[in-house]
Amino acid sequence: MGKGPGLFIDIGKKTRDLLYKDYQSDHKFAITTYTSNGVAITSTGIKKGELFLADVSTQVKNKNITTDVKVDTNSNLLTTITVDEPAPGLKTVFSFIVPDQRSGKVELQYQHEYAGISTSIGLTASPIVNFSGVVGNNLFSAGTDLSFDTSTGNFTKYNAGLSFTKSDLIASLTLNDKGDTLNASYYHSVSPLTNTAVGAELSHSFSSNENTLTFGTQHALDPLTTVKARVNNFGKASALIQHEWRPRSLFTISGEVDTRAIEKSAKIGLAVALKP
Repeated sequence: MGKGPGLFIDIGKKTRDLLYKDYQSDHKFAITTYTSNGVAITSTGIKKGELFLADVSTQVKNKNITTDVKVDTNSNLLTTITVDEPAPGLKTVFSFIVPDQRSGKVELQYQHEYAGISTSIGLTASPIVNFSGVVGNNLFSAGTDLSFDTSTGNFTKYNAGLSFTKSDLIASLTLNDKGDTLNASYYHSVSPLTNTAVGAELSHSFSSNENTLTFGTQHALDPLTTVKARVNNFGKASALIQHEWRPRSLFTISGEVDTRAIEKSAKIGLAVALKP
């Protein structure tokens, strides 16, 4: 585990990655190439039913400054400039989308042995201000995440969370959606040698009084091949297999079936990421 409590987005992240990361029902292909001076160019295509989406992104690194530029099929230009550690523990992120003039944002992240702080402000006349803070250490942490719209004078987001971490176990509790959704999650590393882990997440909505319980597991068949599976209380069962057939190049196939309507066709997703 990393030193210190991390940021608010890190609360429950291990469980979310186990249960949801790399699962998809679309077809995705991405290829990354590198120029002689180290510039990375990534072309991505996604097929969603009859719709095809594509984007091209470029990443340039110069000492502690990373610049990412992405152009999508809607002619949007997303630029993100990250300055890593201009001071110890500090990270600065500046991002904007062209032609959206209200999309500009500056974010500051600071991580300390006993605290993690992230704050951002939109570059507009009446910006949205976001603040999240976590206090604790690498065993226990507690934090909050707030967004305030200066144009209306209202809070647009207020979340809170707790996390408890041991060498092989992580438990977290978060209150999201302005206090409407309570999430409890659990992650247990069974065998680090085979990357075997199990996890569960229980989500309760106070407005609808509905509960969603999801179980998941993962296991490495060999150093290059990982399988994952999950199921929830609504009968949706999913599985995937991911193979690193060469360094940093991944092939992933996933599927989902509704066990309460087995006559329906299963959803199959395919992802290929090539990094020569």
